[in-house]
Amino acid sequence: MSSPNKSYMNRLLRDFVRNKYVYIMLLPVVAYYVIFHYGPMYGVQIAFKDYSPSRGFWNSSWIGFQHFNDFFNSFFFWRLLKNTLLISLYEVIFAFPSAIILALLLNEVRRMAFKRWVQTITYLPHFISLVVISGMLIDFLARDGIINQILGLVGIEAIPFFSLSEWFRTIYIGSGVWQNVGWGSIIFLAAISNIDPSLYEAAKVDGAGRLRQVISITIPSMMPTIMIMFILQIGSFMAVGTDKILLLYNPTIYETADVIGTYVYRKGILESSYSYTAAIGLFNSIINLVLLVLANYWSRRKTDSGLW
Repeated sequence: MSSPNKSYMNRLLRDFVRNKYVYIMLLPVVAYYVIFHYGPMYGVQIAFKDYSPSRGFWNSSWIGFQHFNDFFNSFFFWRLLKNTLLISLYEVIFAFPSAIILALLLNEVRRMAFKRWVQTITYLPHFISLVVISGMLIDFLARDGIINQILGLVGIEAIPFFSLSEWFRTIYIGSGVWQNVGWGSIIFLAAISNIDPSLYEAAKVDGAGRLRQVISITIPSMMPTIMIMFILQIGSFMAVGTDKILLLYNPTIYETADVIGTYVYRKGILESSYSYTAAIGLFNSIINLVLLVLANYWSRRKTDSGLW
């Protein structure tokens, strides 16, 4: 009688032979994650050491949790944590639902020419380079930029948007919605297209209007897709768009713009504090992992949908 392990290996081998081309196509993706994501985890140990490139990983002195304590007790800790959480929370509240709302609105459009035009207009910003987007924002929102010129026409004094910290989050979230709402709606439109048309026909027979059909049929049918995308969004909750913030912020608005990712860049790359920033990055990743597990658990309990 064959052991369970041997039986499992035989099934796995048969599956590999039957789907060998699928596994071959998967190899580059696996190689990418192994080389660029799992391989570098070897260097996480420097978060617990006083790392020096000249001494290397193994010969650097072990200092335990000192870097974590230094970060938690630093002046910047609460500011960085607050800014990171608030910007990420605003993205979940405003940016994430915007793609769903756009998909629902596009689904109600009956003129295909107008629908394709709207889709093209909303998709295009996604393909513009982030550097170009940031340059456009800086130029448009400058004191003599087009936005302040328009405000001047209606008698409003010019606003130094990038000198006032209270404006940064609005600019960051608003520009993010504009750039990604069209692209993000694609997957939700695909989910809507898979809904059985007979459900709508039955709802019409029962006297349901378009709004009732959206509430009772479209949104519940989209819910598995919405929850998967929501979990993925929560999984990167602490990984705020550092690149964009680096291109937009300046020392005068650090109060609301400085996040963990930008602080790690300044301390790690510009000041060469490798061990200290490795500890901060590890802390950030652990928080992300905890949030991902909790979001998946909550989704499983509430909707029976999840990543695992």
